[in-house]
Amino acid sequence: MPQKRRYTAHKSYRRKRSRKNNNTTLILLAIVAVFVISFFGYRRYVQYQNETKVEMVQQEHNAFVKKVAPYAVELGEEYGVLPSITIAQAILESDWGTSTLASQYNNYFGIKGEDPSNTKVLQTKEYTNGQWTTINGRFRVYSDFRESMKDHTKLLVDGTSWNPQQYRQVIQSKNYIDAAVALQTDGYATDPGYTSKIIRIIQKYNLKKYDQGIK
Repeated sequence: MPQKRRYTAHKSYRRKRSRKNNNTTLILLAIVAVFVISFFGYRRYVQYQNETKVEMVQQEHNAFVKKVAPYAVELGEEYGVLPSITIAQAILESDWGTSTLASQYNNYFGIKGEDPSNTKVLQTKEYTNGQWTTINGRFRVYSDFRESMKDHTKLLVDGTSWNPQQYRQVIQSKNYIDAAVALQTDGYATDPGYTSKIIRIIQKYNLKKYDQGIK
């Protein structure tokens, strides 16, 4: 009889140990499941955040184009400057209207001035002697973006005070590619990649459609 009790006790001990092992396994599986769900849930959350951010940026870009395009077309019809060029330059020069010069002073094209009463001195970067340097420039201040756009158009049409024909090739260009090249050769910007940047913007956002009927 004592031997039988020992056998029974041993058997009971094995059952308890088995249940304990099963419980440990279940706990480990639960932890793994929580980790896996959390990992993939976090990845999906990050993906959703990125998609939302991209969508918001696209909406902001579309809104900017819709904001400036109608007046760019109006100026194109009056002065002969291709609207795609005007819009692309506004995008590039003002960083979609977010730069300090654009957001605070309505200067979308980096147009400089001399009169202290209607200009503001700000830091800017220029490409000289094969490298980028930071300088202080005096830039025009405008009451709204349309005033800036018109001043930009008249600059291209009338040229500079020292060379009225400076941007003649831009005005005479029949398509945006020739006009973008002319901006570079006529000295509008010091950035050696200016032409390619303007062309990429026009192509990416299909700005060519605004040129229909201008020339």
